[in-house]
Amino acid sequence: MNTLRKWCRLLHRHLSYLFSGVLIIYLISGIAMNHKDTFNSQYDITVTQYTLSQPLPSKETVDKKYIVENILRDIDEEKNYTKHYYPNDSALKVFLKSGSNLIIDTATGDVTYEKIRRRPILGAMSRLHYNPGRAWTIFSDIFAISMLIVIITGLFMMKGKNGLIGIGGIELIIGIAFPLLLCII
Repeated sequence: MNTLRKWCRLLHRHLSYLFSGVLIIYLISGIAMNHKDTFNSQYDITVTQYTLSQPLPSKETVDKKYIVENILRDIDEEKNYTKHYYPNDSALKVFLKSGSNLIIDTATGDVTYEKIRRRPILGAMSRLHYNPGRAWTIFSDIFAISMLIVIITGLFMMKGKNGLIGIGGIELIIGIAFPLLLCII
């Protein structure tokens, strides 16, 4: 039994160190994603409202060139134009690269500018929860199996009243029961 505990400690220690970084990334991005009703971990979205300095000309004369030179240049987005259309007679919608957009009231010239920018670090970390590719699938399977090994080896490292047949076993049962109860309720 001492040989088993020795191997458990060895595997537990090395796998824990090896995968600590991945676990930290998952934990930080997971906390951010748990609160996506109040915080967008992938994008920084700002909405600005302003009024055009000059009224829009008729629908027939508004083209890409007009939008770029007279609307987008003022907000430093002239290189990001993708397309535009009129969803109805009183609005012009302009789409920009990165998902940003403008909605312009054609009668008043009031503009609602929704600027969308990807969060560089937290956005990349959060993307891992959505399985971004085959290589990540393989890596995350290895990670999951390694975490199971860390857990199983941890269960057998302690003996006696602090181990699996003592308080450790009670804590294990609570740790399994609590999430299962939350799933049922």
